[in-house]
Amino acid sequence: EIATNSSSIHANSQQMRSAADDLARATALLPQQENASAGLVRLGDKRILFSDCGQGFIMYARQGRSLIAFLDPVGPKASREELVWQFVETARGAGCRAVFYQASPALLPAIADAGMKAFKLGELAVVDLSGFDLKGGKWAGLRQSATRAERDGLTFEIVEAENVAALLGDLRAISDAWLAHHRAKEKGFSLGAFTDAYMLSQSVAILRFEGRIVAFANILLTDTKEEASIDLMRFSPDAPKGAMDYLFISLLTRLRDQGFQHFNLGMAPLSGLSRRQVAPVWDRIANTFYEHGERLYNFKGLRAFKAKFHPDWQPRYLAVSGGLNPILALVDATLLIGGGLKGVVKK
Repeated sequence: EIATNSSSIHANSQQMRSAADDLARATALLPQQENASAGLVRLGDKRILFSDCGQGFIMYARQGRSLIAFLDPVGPKASREELVWQFVETARGAGCRAVFYQASPALLPAIADAGMKAFKLGELAVVDLSGFDLKGGKWAGLRQSATRAERDGLTFEIVEAENVAALLGDLRAISDAWLAHHRAKEKGFSLGAFTDAYMLSQSVAILRFEGRIVAFANILLTDTKEEASIDLMRFSPDAPKGAMDYLFISLLTRLRDQGFQHFNLGMAPLSGLSRRQVAPVWDRIANTFYEHGERLYNFKGLRAFKAKFHPDWQPRYLAVSGGLNPILALVDATLLIGGGLKGVVKK
């Protein structure tokens, strides 16, 4: 029995080292990517499938009978079709359905070639930073928010990754208060969770009020400056009204001035689906969930917040192999993000 336990511990140790090595390899590829959201691989909660050339990867996790990849394959365009096939074959070998969550239109040909079917999942909000200047009538609301925030005494700054450790206690206190106020628990997979390692790996945008931090968001960047994004965004229950508007206004302005081209505000789930009577069954079911899931997920509020920044709304898809019911795949993805059934119920 002692020998068996020793073998099990050794095997687990090897798996952990392998996962850590894979994460380090994937993280090293991030600076050259155009998709800033690929930085979510740093969460360490997903497996990684590398291309044969070693310059591309897919991040994925298993839930039930679904092997779910997050986003398009990361890396050179030439390796993406190969990675799609690798992933489908990996899922088949594990006795699972292959699923892509938040696939872009650019991936649809490769998905179709691999025998997968795509269903619209929602719309990604992308801001063209070259046109972000708060001048003109359409920006009046945000301009007023910025003026009010500055009058109230809110100040904005970006803390570089190497200096975040000194603020980690304050950021965790805000995060804990935010979760408690919203009666929420940490998510995963496509959404970040507050862990020391994750927070210390990136720069953080913060707001101060009367000298203390009242809001923050961690920033996802790449060296290409094609895109920037954020993941966790949390604020104290007593933060001044409009604080998050001001944080985003200030962050987008700073990134624009630094030469970044686009800002990814994230996806509005189940948004932009057809509401016609002849719409596909998937659209009708998703629209029903959109309407009746508002209490738990605040779909409409999420889209309304992003819409303030006048983004370009880009479709994103759920792709499923084998022609199986996509609802099963969506349920598995929801459970994966929410941390299982208990996590979904608890929001």
